[in-house]
Amino acid sequence: MERIGSLLFMVTLLIGLPMVASAQDDSAAKIVAKVTEHDFGVFKESDGKVSHVFVVKNEGKSPLVITRVISSCGCTTPTFTKEPIAPGKSGEIKVVYDPEGRIYPFVKTVSVYSNGKKGPLVLTIKGEVVQ
Repeated sequence: MERIGSLLFMVTLLIGLPMVASAQDDSAAKIVAKVTEHDFGVFKESDGKVSHVFVVKNEGKSPLVITRVISSCGCTTPTFTKEPIAPGKSGEIKVVYDPEGRIYPFVKTVSVYSNGKKGPLVLTIKGEVVQ
């Protein structure tokens, strides 16, 4: 009997935990970007650095905190909203690409880490640098 009671307890625990986890997720921050890719098209190296601002929105119920933003290459420099983003509000991630000495097509990613998603939100820039 004791073994059956332990087994029932374990089953109840396993069934109940996902419900608790999903209830917690309902009140969490949620990072969303309607646009996750930007194409600069073809541009000249002599035009210098190009940039694009991605807008991220907090569609959750708690403040969104962007903890770090990492680019896939030293040629790409991201800056981002450092303050917590309130529910329903938006923040920005500005990505600057330096084409100096890089005369070729490119695709670069920026990984955005926050409390609004497990794993990173990945943003992509691309284009082609010509002389």
